[in-house]
Amino acid sequence: MKLKLITLIFFCFLGHFCFAQTQSSQDNVSLDDNYREDQFYISVTYNLLRNKPIDFTQNGFSTGFSFGFIRDMPINDRRNLAVGLGLGLSANSYNQNLVIDESGSAYTYNLISDFEGDVSKNKFSTYVLELPLEFRWRTSTAEIYNFWRIYTGFKVGYVFYDQSKLRSDLKNLKISNNSDFNSWQYGITLSAGYNTWNFHFFYRLNKLFNDNAKLNVQPIDLSELRIGLIFYIL
Repeated sequence: MKLKLITLIFFCFLGHFCFAQTQSSQDNVSLDDNYREDQFYISVTYNLLRNKPIDFTQNGFSTGFSFGFIRDMPINDRRNLAVGLGLGLSANSYNQNLVIDESGSAYTYNLISDFEGDVSKNKFSTYVLELPLEFRWRTSTAEIYNFWRIYTGFKVGYVFYDQSKLRSDLKNLKISNNSDFNSWQYGITLSAGYNTWNFHFFYRLNKLFNDNAKLNVQPIDLSELRIGLIFYIL
């Protein structure tokens, strides 16, 4: 139910701004006065985990995918400086050697090396509703569509669904909505590049897990760094 509600709110938001952008293009005022870089975005990232516990390792390829819409609000006469506020969805997976299991109403955390059986797959994933806020600089005008850009900012996200999976020759584990995951995430962002192709960077400032998650009685302080590409589409 929560997943359906989040998805409905997201697409209502996109529909509202798509309509607003269409109406703006029909107004009989100058291009320069109306020019803004309202944009859909799609990003693909490689997710690196930070602050790893002893003997914790990543394996395989941990990926992230996000898409959304950002409303552009120019703040100078030339309209090449702006503030951007948006809404998006992201899915992120992390392949690693931390085994998550349930024990009664609590969750347990161990390394694969302590697990009996031959493990062929082990990962956890998060699905996030994101709110990006950007300060934007660019070399574009109302009539120049190929341009350099540097967008930096802050992003807050709400984790509305999470899942961990383990597959082995002895048993399979699948756990959803683990309350030990932090419901909120936040961090700094940087996007820079030319035209459609842009480097993208997200540095998370808080932990993936709350203080209830412990490995060998020590809190799991994992955080993350996402590095990849972001594509902007008008």
